[in-house]
Amino acid sequence: MLYDIKEDSIKLDGTSMDYAAFGSGSRTMVLIPGLSLRDVKGSGASLAYMYRKFTKDFRIYCFDRRRRVPVGFTVADIARDIAFGMDELELKNACVLGVSQGGMAAQYLALDRPDLVDKVVLGVTTSRSNSCIEKSVARWVDMAEHDRYQELTRDIFDTMYPPEYVAKYKLLMPLLQRTAKPKDPQRFIRLAKACLTCSTYERLGELHGKALVLGAGQDKVVTAQASNEMAAKIGCRCRIFRELWHSAYENKAFNEEVYGFFTDNGEHRMFAPDGSDIKDLLEK
Repeated sequence: MLYDIKEDSIKLDGTSMDYAAFGSGSRTMVLIPGLSLRDVKGSGASLAYMYRKFTKDFRIYCFDRRRRVPVGFTVADIARDIAFGMDELELKNACVLGVSQGGMAAQYLALDRPDLVDKVVLGVTTSRSNSCIEKSVARWVDMAEHDRYQELTRDIFDTMYPPEYVAKYKLLMPLLQRTAKPKDPQRFIRLAKACLTCSTYERLGELHGKALVLGAGQDKVVTAQASNEMAAKIGCRCRIFRELWHSAYENKAFNEEVYGFFTDNGEHRMFAPDGSDIKDLLEK
């Protein structure tokens, strides 16, 4: 089967956590996606295609959030669930890519279970709450609590993607809006609120030597500054894709950086905080 796709679930705490696995490589890679109205279940084929560059080198596991989410659930809880899933599947020394809320969970996973994480890429994420993400989460929670999911879908698109992208896919927007409401609205609301629980900033130095930070210059969810401050605290490389929005993780250049870091192909260059190549800066 192309990409050797498998979808399954893991039982934990009286509920379950779905995951998708794909790829034929000998190394392990773990994907921790961001907050979404869509589930990982049924997305194995699209994920395998999106990360097809990685499939020859890695067996890739993408973990969803637990099916039933309790009140007060945090991003640290998300990380604990993923650690449980990795233990169940006997996964160790993984290359971990976490984006947005998934990047928050990836920090806790790498900090609290270093035996599970060889390298970690923290994409378009933050280590602590800021006014930008607080405003975004407040809007999304309010819309979800008042059953305004069509408005919520449009707001998420407008926040994550540039106007030209939204305009390009405007004919698909009505379909996306009609199918936007999740089966369990409270699950989305509780997971959205979990975005405000990340508090790893003071511990980030523990990730020195195993982390890469990637951000987006037009990020309207967590801001590029959040990426810069994380990298400075860790003491690691940071690249800010100046023209990209919060959806940067869908971009080919973003994933080229991830792949290069995970495979140590020697092609990495140092980047200044604004995303400029330091070599180019020195030549100016």
